[in-house]
Amino acid sequence: MQALCQSLSGAYVGSFTLQQPSDTPCEVSSSQGSDSGQIQAAGKSCGFWSPGHARTGGRLKAVANVEGLHSTFKKELPERGLAVLQGLSSPETAVHTPQTSRRRLHRSGRKAVVSMSAVPDEGRPPSAVTLATSETSEASMAADIMQRDAEVIVRTYARAPIVIVRGQGCKLYDAEGREYLDMAAGIAVNCLGHSDPTWVKAVSEQAATLAHVSNLYFTEPQVKLASRLVASSFADRIFFCNSGTEANEAAIKFARKYQRVKHAESTDPPPTDIVSFSNCFHGRTLGALALTWKEQYRTPFEPIMPGASFATFGDLDSAAQAIKKGRTAAVFVEPLQGEGGIHSATKQFLEGLRKMCDESGALLVFDEVQCGLGRTSRLWAHQAYDIYPDIMTVAKPLAGGLPIGAAFVTEAVASALSFGDHGSTFAGGPLVCHAALAVLDRIESDGFLEGVAKKGERLKRSLQDALSANKHVKEIRGVGLLVGIQLDVPAGPIIDAARESGVLAITAGKGDVVRLAPPLVIADEEIDFAVQVLANCIGKLP
Repeated sequence: MQALCQSLSGAYVGSFTLQQPSDTPCEVSSSQGSDSGQIQAAGKSCGFWSPGHARTGGRLKAVANVEGLHSTFKKELPERGLAVLQGLSSPETAVHTPQTSRRRLHRSGRKAVVSMSAVPDEGRPPSAVTLATSETSEASMAADIMQRDAEVIVRTYARAPIVIVRGQGCKLYDAEGREYLDMAAGIAVNCLGHSDPTWVKAVSEQAATLAHVSNLYFTEPQVKLASRLVASSFADRIFFCNSGTEANEAAIKFARKYQRVKHAESTDPPPTDIVSFSNCFHGRTLGALALTWKEQYRTPFEPIMPGASFATFGDLDSAAQAIKKGRTAAVFVEPLQGEGGIHSATKQFLEGLRKMCDESGALLVFDEVQCGLGRTSRLWAHQAYDIYPDIMTVAKPLAGGLPIGAAFVTEAVASALSFGDHGSTFAGGPLVCHAALAVLDRIESDGFLEGVAKKGERLKRSLQDALSANKHVKEIRGVGLLVGIQLDVPAGPIIDAARESGVLAITAGKGDVVRLAPPLVIADEEIDFAVQVLANCIGKLP
């Protein structure tokens, strides 16, 4: 008897007859619409097959017990390819046949295991043996994790049907052994990619020394990081927190406290209103949520923070109507909108806002949570405009994957704050601050930001060359390595198709923008691969 194991699809062919979904890509007999099947040998049922997940191409979940194979077999084979198991008395022979139907862990050094061992079972002879691959257990593990997630996690995330287990460089790997090029970087978080050796070393050393101590005490990593951030920016002081949303919440409080102190001797109430802009995103906690544009985010949680209003992004006339002397405490704006669809502010717009804030007494707040720290090829996005805020909020990439946020403030703002005005248990801990220092070392190293600029130009140019003739692509825009592909159709199907082809991207805007925010260390050949996959997926739109 000959058994052919296709490790990429989980199908057993050859002498077996396998009923399976008609769209599973392997050379076996098919039963239309079947979700599972019986594996048969010599006309007798010898196992049960079912797909691991609808999107995985039908991986083997159950194993087949085959009569007549009497010896124990266990041999490691490359996970990418076909393993042919020959013979009854000498099953040790196995060959590898290359196959390119799906990107696998062929460069990771991991192996698939094809095993045959005596597994007595009710209704089967003791001489039956089990054929299995590591893919069997991997698919089972992934399905189990997704099932347990559905049972114990609050359902606020619409997750893709994959379980990520590790990362290296710009690649992620799922529980079933598939490799993905990460063009989202954890939503612009993993600026150095995954498992960067220098970053890992810094985190490991600090974790072995001191991971956390409360802000009741001084710590060197926090002071060193704040000093570096002050030296690199307009700011005089830094307040640490744990996320971008927290940084924006801090900015709201700081702006209101600043106005209260400034107007302490006035008989009129201090300004408390906050102005933000169309398509903006500042977070999901109640204060930051009040400043976030999408109504569907805000409506279920009303009433939220009063005093928030919106002006049209890029429109100075609209901003002038919203910003009022004696009422507006602060104006929040993203120099480059990420969640909103990758929209860049113009220098004229930011200059106008700076002037309006100066004239009205409002503070100007730049939200650089997504666009800051090298993403645009400048350390801070606003530096390209030579226009500076009173407060800046930063988070996502700062600690390279660990939770941290920061509000950068001028001395004028900081002087309005007193002990106890704000605080956080975990903020600015030694571990995350030491990680952030490692990130800064890399980003501020010679040639790094110039490299980001070149990679960003390559990404945009390649996308334009590949997609300029596509009727569904309306615009390709962005700065540095934050790029959006504006479609005239929903981007979700493109995200799904790209994932199946080994590229992870995310949506933005109204769900019609493919957003690309890869690690800043992405290689040219990885950019080229991403463009090829995305162009192929978008090219298949009707």
